Amino acid sequence: MRICIFGAGAVGSHFAVRLALAGHEVSCVMRGPHLEAVKARGLTLRVGDARFIAKVKASGDPADLGPQDVVISTLKATGVGALATGLKPLLNADTAVVFAQNGIPWWYDLGLPPNHPDVPDLGFLDPGGRLRAAIPKARIIGGVIFSSNEVVEPGVVANLSPDRNRLLIGECDDRPSRRIARLRAVLNEASIESPDVPEIRETIWSKLLTNMSMSVLCLLTGQTARAVRDDPALREIIPRLLDEANCIAQRYIPEVKRVTRTGPAPDHKPSILQDYELGRAMEIDVLVRAPAAFARAAGLDTPMIDLMAALAIRQARDKGLCQG
Repeated sequence: MRICIFGAGAVGSHFAVRLALAGHEVSCVMRGPHLEAVKARGLTLRVGDARFIAKVKASGDPADLGPQDVVISTLKATGVGALATGLKPLLNADTAVVFAQNGIPWWYDLGLPPNHPDVPDLGFLDPGGRLRAAIPKARIIGGVIFSSNEVVEPGVVANLSPDRNRLLIGECDDRPSRRIARLRAVLNEASIESPDVPEIRETIWSKLLTNMSMSVLCLLTGQTARAVRDDPALREIIPRLLDEANCIAQRYIPEVKRVTRTGPAPDHKPSILQDYELGRAMEIDVLVRAPAAFARAAGLDTPMIDLMAALAIRQARDKGLCQG
């Protein structure tokens, strides 16, 4: 299969190596020193003490890579707009595009089942409707990533979650399809777990529950997820925050499993905090604004989420890392 990873940073590079070593023709859209290193020496994946090296075709210009069977976008939500213009050279008549990102995706309202509650206006996730105009519903595959990775030096990515590397996928209207079955098989054979997902939006909300609550709390405190969970000062706050997050998710997808503060918490900073500290554009819209919009549309009273959203937006805006 010809597979292009569009936006091959840490997680995209990890997946690129696994897919290439599984025998697929993999190309990557990437940039900067990472791109130059991959051109010169290939792409290296570290998993513990093991090293895996793959030769992949890499370029900063999608036009250099040619039409693909599948494009997997691992761009952050802040950069996904680049697909509106960059995707065209990668497409043939049947190319599917997997949008694997955090938070509420720009295509959320496309292919909704008839019993799904009305959703708020999500136009702010696709300013000017550029993605909607460039990418028809028939090409869209939803994706949710569970995998922790880090680019440790140009051309070298380390996998930090050797026991949990998943890419869950589904059609945006949740219909069973041959291409989903085929792509799941390809991912599983490459040691990227991809079990069946009955409803892709349930998976989206399941991951978002933690991101919209605990990850934003990490942003506001500057602490790791474990430090936040174990902080006595937050002992009464976290359950109330999670209750509100659960109420929003279950209003739209009743099957979503509730998240509580029990269980392990990673001792690392979530990506939204890393982006803030490094001065990178932050996923405020998909992780903060969108869930708050869903709460308002459902008429839910979510004072904790509202306060967290306001503080997170203010913090990001004051550093010039988000608009509005």
